Amino acid sequence: MSVRVYVGNLPKDIEREQLEAVFAEHAEEIVSVKLVTDRKTGKCRGFGFVTVKTDEQADALVSKFSDFTLQESTLKIEKALPRSKKDDGDADPARRKSPAKGRGKTSTSSAEAAQPDPRWAGDLEKLKEMLAAQTTGS
Repeated sequence: MSVRVYVGNLPKDIEREQLEAVFAEHAEEIVSVKLVTDRKTGKCRGFGFVTVKTDEQADALVSKFSDFTLQESTLKIEKALPRSKKDDGDADPARRKSPAKGRGKTSTSSAEAAQPDPRWAGDLEKLKEMLAAQTTGS
């Protein structure tokens, strides 16, 4: 079973071969290196993945490359989260079905939707009181 390691904060002008060379000289048995690039420009989007064979190798990479500097960028390294079932769909974005705008269904019940966000409930009450005072004072 292979384990993916997330590599973040990559320089925009890095190439896959450069990233592979960095990990190849510091780690043993790398299965693959994937650099996530922008479709239009072909430049790195700032992150990628390194795949190794075991959890132990992944842990070793994370510990070895934490605070590693590559082209004046300090890398962020951690084990990648496993993909969810909905992410395993078609890799071609043109073939994915996206919901039409405004037609998405919400999973909240009507009682939940009527309740204000608890983070803003106090401010909302103050605003309601100020509005009520303005309308009755006019």
